[in-house]
Amino acid sequence: MREGFLMPARSAHTVTGALLIGGAVLVNAAFALLSGTFDYPDVLRQPTEEVLLRFHTHALLIGTLFTLLALGAATLAPIALRTARMAAGGRTSTAAATTGVAAAAVQVAGLMRWPLLVPPLAGRVADPDSSAAQRAEAVELFETLNRMLGQIVGETLGYVLTAAWTLLIVTALRRRSLISRPVAALALTCVPLILAGLLVPFGVPGADQANFAGYVLWSLWLILLGTGMLRASRIQSPVQDHEGTAARACGVPEPGRPTAS
Repeated sequence: MREGFLMPARSAHTVTGALLIGGAVLVNAAFALLSGTFDYPDVLRQPTEEVLLRFHTHALLIGTLFTLLALGAATLAPIALRTARMAAGGRTSTAAATTGVAAAAVQVAGLMRWPLLVPPLAGRVADPDSSAAQRAEAVELFETLNRMLGQIVGETLGYVLTAAWTLLIVTALRRRSLISRPVAALALTCVPLILAGLLVPFGVPGADQANFAGYVLWSLWLILLGTGMLRASRIQSPVQDHEGTAARACGVPEPGRPTAS
């Protein structure tokens, strides 16, 4: 009877741990490649027509990298659902699940404008047969998309919802002693740094750097949490107390203990 729920619990930890690590690695790898090939996000400080021309030069590659970045951001949805389930229900974990899925959705919506909506606009600007009016229209539409889907949806809502999810899930997991204090402290350190991104449009000195540092630390937290889950999923001892001690040492839920649905 015991083995009947022990193995599925280990499997759940393995999948969640893989999602945490894989999502963080994919996002950071795609972001690094975009920075090298497209000078993203600094390129957005350049004149809009230049941004579109640079995009058009390597449209397929840049569009693919943005798709991978969006895919990495999308992993937050299953991560949010799985970690909320590990926290065994309750208002906080339910709120965490909802907020995490919403955070994933707004970031994907903001990022996917690049491979889906930008290519025809970049093509129009790069086309020598396009009239000045057509190029101006493409530039204006890109700026509107960048403002609405990029700054408002992807960034502003993304910052708020990601910070809120982090706070909620850490609170839910800590209430059941399912993550260690150092792991929780690292996550909570990221929250104000991520929210510093809200100050970037107002030109607050250091806000951009603080936001970047926040996401770097947040990625590290995801990897540490995922690594702990993978380690906990390998525990084979049939003794429940031993499993609980080892799992808590990793800062993750106990793999042998069932949770309420």
